[in-house]
Amino acid sequence: MATTASTTSPVTAPDPLAAPTLRRRLAAMLYEGLLLFGVMFGATAIFLLLRAIIPPLARTGDVGLQVWGFLALGLYFVGFWRKRGQTLAMQTWRMRVVNADGSPISLGRAIARYALAWIWVVVAVGIIHISGVSRWTGAGVALTCVLAWGALAWLDPQRQFLHDRLAGTRLVRA
Repeated sequence: MATTASTTSPVTAPDPLAAPTLRRRLAAMLYEGLLLFGVMFGATAIFLLLRAIIPPLARTGDVGLQVWGFLALGLYFVGFWRKRGQTLAMQTWRMRVVNADGSPISLGRAIARYALAWIWVVVAVGIIHISGVSRWTGAGVALTCVLAWGALAWLDPQRQFLHDRLAGTRLVRA
């Protein structure tokens, strides 16, 4: 009876802190954008109702609505990140956010991540305001800032976004 040598290759366990591909992250962001329409619709409806009931809110105008929207989005993101490390879109695309060491994200880091993710918006608004460009050119500036922000992940050795690096968090495959 002849024996055959077993030629098994060593199986390497997947890296638990490996970053999802940029393509997967962009797909999740597009899906997240669709979900946020519902979040913002509900938040706006609540704000308009409260504005009709509470007179000081009526005097806040568009700025009040924008601040309310910022806070509503913050509640959505920080709440989901703290509860499961994932928003609904992140669950679909199998990724989650954790502290840099791989532990569940802390409240402080979740808030910092949310605030730092808005840097590209501040840069875009600043450029648009200073240059005084038209609406369509301004949209091009905003898109360029988003793409540049995403492209910075290619320069990071662990393929993390700048806001993750600054907040001490990271996106990993779930």
